Amino acid sequence: MQNLMPITFEILEKDIAGRIGRLRAGNQTVRTPVLLPVVNPHLQPVSPAEMKAMGAEGIITNAYIISRSTQFRDRALSEGLHRMLGFDGLIMTDSGSFQLAVYGDVEIGNLETLEFQEAIGSDIRVPLDIPTSPEAGRKQAEDDLSLTLDRLREARENLGADAPIAGPVQGGIFEDLREFAGQMVGKMGFSFCPIGAVVPLMESYRYKELVRVVMAARRGIPCSSCVHLFGAGHPSMFALAVAMGCDVFDSAAYALYAKDRRYMAPSGSYRIDELAELPCACQVCRSHTAAELRASPDIVRLLSLHNLAVSLAEISRIRQAITDGVLWELVDERCRGHPQLLQAYRDFLERGKEIEPFDRSSKRRFFYRGGESCLRAEVSAFQHQIRRIATGRNVLVAMDGVKRPGYDTILLFKPPFGPFPPELRETFPIGQSEIPEWDDEMVVQGCLGLLALMDANPESRFSIFTHERWLDIVQKELPGCEVRYDRV
Repeated sequence: MQNLMPITFEILEKDIAGRIGRLRAGNQTVRTPVLLPVVNPHLQPVSPAEMKAMGAEGIITNAYIISRSTQFRDRALSEGLHRMLGFDGLIMTDSGSFQLAVYGDVEIGNLETLEFQEAIGSDIRVPLDIPTSPEAGRKQAEDDLSLTLDRLREARENLGADAPIAGPVQGGIFEDLREFAGQMVGKMGFSFCPIGAVVPLMESYRYKELVRVVMAARRGIPCSSCVHLFGAGHPSMFALAVAMGCDVFDSAAYALYAKDRRYMAPSGSYRIDELAELPCACQVCRSHTAAELRASPDIVRLLSLHNLAVSLAEISRIRQAITDGVLWELVDERCRGHPQLLQAYRDFLERGKEIEPFDRSSKRRFFYRGGESCLRAEVSAFQHQIRRIATGRNVLVAMDGVKRPGYDTILLFKPPFGPFPPELRETFPIGQSEIPEWDDEMVVQGCLGLLALMDANPESRFSIFTHERWLDIVQKELPGCEVRYDRV
């Protein structure tokens, strides 16, 4: 057997549940998050060599298509996949599961496709899993998942624990099945776990359901495993997917959008026929006007190059955001590009208890961007820790920032976090938060932090001084407390 080196994944940096990692498969090593552009050797507007020159560290191609091709099958077996495609980076191969989902059947078996993927030198190989449509009922999803798990066991038993094989996580839209599938794949020892059959959700903008499916799968998949979101190809949702813990993406969207004359941007896409300007700094956009691009006989290739450049740039932007600890801000910005993405973002924020253990304890900054920011993990984490603050018998909470004598403990207040000792003024998140101006939502959220502190110190008597503007809100949120303000 060739290339029996296990897939390994090393986590280097973290923010929210997103990771910068080092993925090793065979002799190849790539940084994550990473985008694997889809390569179809029969019809490819951008060559793999061009992709490598643009910064693509890996690609994905379809082993089933190659195995059924009179043009490429023998070449792949004799030359190997890397030489045939002219790409010396990581190459992942899909098994034919996509064709199974679309056309209902494929003329290949599970072990047959895995052995073919090994023979052509694929770095990451995928068993013939069973994708379940989001429209399928529970019984269908259970049956599909059972068969998928049987095929994963078959792969492990016949090809060995060190074979670089992916362990797809299926289960349809049923969260308990996705979580169970993740657990089972982890128990079988798979360290590379694609979450499959989610393309229909993305194609129909069902991003809220996508969040639920991915988060359910992530609950089951071991934290040490590399997570691949199959078919996620638009840069506008990369940041949210990374925040949920996805490390690898693949898609042919860069080419499919180009064929449909669509021009990708980090936060959405445009019809090229509607653009007066090209708002991008890639080589295509700097060497063409919008009118010239529309009139070009090579428009599909040019748009493919542009779309791929935008997608790869977004991956780099996400890596830098993780390094800087500002992934929340990037997710917030991207998810405001589409109403359904914003709904998905809000659903993700509501999972604070689930997200909080993965998030960093200290970051470069917290930038308040409106009510959604109140639900970020940094806020809930601070309010959980706030219970540890020791208070005396008489406690002053100076929301107005004015310290007054006669109290055993003096605390300041910064929404949306809540009260804090003056000694923590320079620490994260208090000292590194940008709060342009207080608003009702952040004050309400800060009062929740104060309630948590009061609950942890029932013997203390709290006196709250606030600005006149916030008096009614604070009194409502803190019933029974002494809340006042000093008239000027």
